Amino acid sequence: MNSASTGQQGGEWIVTEEHGPASDFHGREIELPAKRQLLIFHVNKTALVLGSTQSANDVDNEAAAEIEIVHRRSGGGAVLLEPENNLWIDVVVPRDDVLWNDDVGQATWWLGERWAAALSECGMSDLRVHRGGLEPTPLAKVVCFAGLGPGEVIVGDRKIVGISQRRTRDAARFQCCVLGRFDNDQHRRLLAPGWARVGAGPDSPLPVASFAQLEALKQAFLAQFA
Repeated sequence: MNSASTGQQGGEWIVTEEHGPASDFHGREIELPAKRQLLIFHVNKTALVLGSTQSANDVDNEAAAEIEIVHRRSGGGAVLLEPENNLWIDVVVPRDDVLWNDDVGQATWWLGERWAAALSECGMSDLRVHRGGLEPTPLAKVVCFAGLGPGEVIVGDRKIVGISQRRTRDAARFQCCVLGRFDNDQHRRLLAPGWARVGAGPDSPLPVASFAQLEALKQAFLAQFA
């Protein structure tokens, strides 16, 4: 585990980078007293992370036999996390922080802007931070990246940064993910019962963008907090 701090108006950011199973990371509580944190998680085995209210019946157990099935505490559909194929960073903001926003719909806008700036630094263009409300699709109940929420980043018409949030009386924890590659067929196999449940066609494409230069993006994102 590597830790560092970087200066920022309103206090320093504590940066921690760890490797382990997704179940361990999702099960953690925010340490109190809450502090500004950037938590970088690398999964050491493939995990299919279901939304807080998503039924495990959405998963094809045979297709997912070798995959860890995990529930997170924020809503939405599933996210497939594979070693070296995603950039997962949780951003913790204490309630008394200048970045805190009581409006849940606007609370992630500033964070989306930093992701967009980092992606721009890495050569991406045609980026937009979504400032509207939740834009669910039938498949978003099954696959997280099929929908669009406040603060999430779009390249063209495809989502590239997913953001969910968990809020307590002490802090907000924004869980951010960028995928290194996205396999539509793999998601359809793993989540075939859920796919059928929402009436999606077998060839329904998901508007997801991927970004292979994850290490460069990580460094560009951290630089936004320096």
